[in-house]
Amino acid sequence: MAKTVLTNMTMLEEDGRVLVIDRVKRFQGIAFPGGKTEIGESIHDSAVREFREETGLAITKIENCGFLYWEGEDEYKYFVFLFKAKEYLGELKENTDEGSVFWMEKAKLRECKLAPHMEKYLTVFEDSCGECFCTYKDGYEPHYR
Repeated sequence: MAKTVLTNMTMLEEDGRVLVIDRVKRFQGIAFPGGKTEIGESIHDSAVREFREETGLAITKIENCGFLYWEGEDEYKYFVFLFKAKEYLGELKENTDEGSVFWMEKAKLRECKLAPHMEKYLTVFEDSCGECFCTYKDGYEPHYR
């Protein structure tokens, strides 16, 4: 039976800066907060929960801005739903078991050691193309739509 995994990632932007996490476990490097959707949870609600768990902040008024669809062998499907937020409440948790969390200039983001495939995510976040499809059949080359 094919396995489907639903995940999320949220970019919080404020005054030309974005909140990032320098992941130390899986997918090491600079990324935006996010994670897996739990059973019985909407994708929207999972994005809000994951953001709060990883940063301590409650994001409000989030906007869906696209998704990445990874197709692996054996009909494996991995979706990453992308959200943007500009408003939040709470106090930033700077260190978590996932890595350190901090603000950085959005313009300098691509100069950092990014988490794997983060360039593809940034293209969807910044260009509002809506979708990026990657399949093992062509070496995971991105197809933006």
